[in-house]
Parts: sequence; C-alpha cells; structure tokens
Amino acid sequence: MGPLDGVRVIELAGIGPCPMAAMLLAELGADVLRLDRLSPSGLGLGTPNQHAYLHRSRRSAAVDLKHPDGRALVLRLCRDADALIEGFRPGVTERLGLGPEECLAVNERLVYGRVTGWGQAGPLATAAGHDLNYIALTGALHAIGTEDRPIPPLNLVGDFGGGALYLALGVTAALLEARTSGQGQVVDAAMVDGAASLMTGLYGFRAAGMMDDQRRHNALDGGAHFYDVYETSDGKHIALAPIEPRFYDTMLDLLGVSADELPRSTRSDDWPELKARLAARIKTRTRDEWVERLEGTDACFAPVLSMAEAPEHPHLKARETFVQRDGHWQPNAAPRFSRTPSAVRGAPAAPGDHTRETLGDWGLTPDEIGALLDAGVIAQRDPQGSA
Repeated sequence: MGPLDGVRVIELAGIGPCPMAAMLLAELGADVLRLDRLSPSGLGLGTPNQHAYLHRSRRSAAVDLKHPDGRALVLRLCRDADALIEGFRPGVTERLGLGPEECLAVNERLVYGRVTGWGQAGPLATAAGHDLNYIALTGALHAIGTEDRPIPPLNLVGDFGGGALYLALGVTAALLEARTSGQGQVVDAAMVDGAASLMTGLYGFRAAGMMDDQRRHNALDGGAHFYDVYETSDGKHIALAPIEPRFYDTMLDLLGVSADELPRSTRSDDWPELKARLAARIKTRTRDEWVERLEGTDACFAPVLSMAEAPEHPHLKARETFVQRDGHWQPNAAPRFSRTPSAVRGAPAAPGDHTRETLGDWGLTPDEIGALLDAGVIAQRDPQGSA
C-alpha cells in the first residue's frame, strides 16, 4: 500500500503547501489524519468540496484546537504518531500549546514538519506573504517572464515546488533518521529556501557566465530560438527544445529547413533573427500538423496543451498520468514504485467526515469520543453536510 505504509501523520489543516505535502505522504501510503478546525460556532463544518483535490487520499476529523480538551486530544494523538505537519505562521502552534516543545515532550520520536513562506526565523519570519512574494526574493520571479516584466508562474515554484515538495522530502528524511536515532526533530521548510534551492543549477549557469539577469536573453528563458514556444497557423502553440546539436539537426530535417537558413548559433545576438525565421516556418502549419510530423521524434517537441486537453493525450492516457473521478480529470499519484505502488486513496474529505472513525482507529474509546462530541470539542459531519 505504498512505501510509507505504517507511517502515521497528523496534519493540522491549512492552505497551500501543507495540504499538498499531506496528500503526497498519504499517496505514498502514510495514514494521514487531517485535523480540521471547527468554525467559531463549533458547528459549521462546511459542505464537501469534491474538487478540493489537495484534500484527497486521507480522512478528516474536526477538532477545536483552542479548547483545552482539543489541545489535549492532539497531544494524545501525537503519542502514537510518527510525524505532525503544519503550515501556520511562526508562533501560532506555540500559542495553541501545540508547538514542537509540547508535542516532542509526549513523543520524542515525533518528526514535527513546518512549512512557511519566510521560514521560522529571520527578519521577515512573521510577515504575511504568498507564493509570489517568496519567489520574488530568490531571483526566480525575476528570471521568468517577458523582456518587459516578470510574469507569475502560477503558484508552482513557491507553494508547491519550494514548499510542499521540500516539506514532504524533509519529513520523509527525518522519519528515516528517527528509525536509527530514536529521536524526532523539527523540519523547517521555508518556501524561500525551497525556491532558492530549485534555482541552484541556474545560479551555477550565472556564475559560469552562461546566464545573465536580462529576461529572454538566455538559453533556457525563451531567449534562444532553440528553446521557446511558437505559434502555429491556427493560433495554438508548440514547444521546441532541441538544445543538443544532434537534436537540432533532427528538427531542421523534419521542418524542411537547411542549416544555412537556420544555423544553430549559441550567440545571443543572433537569436532574434533566427527566432523570427523559425517562427515564420512554424506559422505555416497547424499545431496538429506539426504534431503529426514532429511528435515522438528526437526534435524535442511537444504541443502546448491546455488543462482540458492534457488528460486526453495518448501518452498521458497510456501512463494514466491523470485519473478521472466523478466525471472530472485530476493528476494521478506520483512518483511510481515497482513493488509498493502509490495511489490516489480516496476523494477529498470535508471537515469532520471521519471524526468518529479516525479517532477510534487512533485509540479513543466510543465513550471518550462521545464525551468530546457532547462537549463540542470535536464534531462529526453527517452525510447531509451538517454537524
């Protein structure tokens, strides 16, 4: 049931990278218990959102973390957990009495994973921010965009690349170490750190004089004619990336263009003219016509597909890169394992969907669960969507 089968993780529900990290751990086989907070009334658990895909593959219990008995419940759950992950601003869980000191006091083997934008320490640690702010500080945002301005690359670089993936990796590494040492530790996953780490190779290019700070003036930022997106005659686009000479020669052959007409120059001064010539050639056919001619070759080609088109592509369908649930496509679990497969393990849960079930599985008796329900410390959502 996945390489992390048998690992128990508590997720203090939040937004952004923490739920994605929890999803990744769950789809690697971990038993992730998502602790959703109650509304101020203690009853409004909300309605299920079947499209909140980052909440999939794990169960939800609704707990009032501000109630003394809610705090005590979380600490009790920590005794049997391998890891806890949270994505609040620095100091929030400490004020709740659920910081690393309190949680590690009840379980010295616990891995306490934290993901924030600015990190747990530093001059900006307590400031508000979002993905765009974090990648702006690292040089990543400056390098992405047009000649005139940087362009937000969705929230892939900070939230999910620099945050969720580094939190999941850090927690997994700390879990592995704890098996040897018998001791847990705190994992400080900051999106600024992760985004900077993702830029490591590019900082190397810059140090070697192979990249400068001028957008669309470098080999990998759309400056080179052999690494860019081109419009086709039907207003769609294709991506060409034949960086290596032999792949570039393959592209020329399939395009029906001579090396004299479109040389593979590595001089940035030549690129604008070469790009104009290549763009004119690409504009002579539709995207699908170029697909028929170039796809599957060593020309380093792909059509630029929309989110509506991508799941229907034959390669992605053959690999089951996307799965369809409730009539909608969503990305499948990744990465893949030969013996302990990862998998999407269930639809997104609404807050409190599994309160009774999960707390019972984690060792609470029916009487204890009933008392917590009666006291308003926890809540169970019924199938009609109310508490």
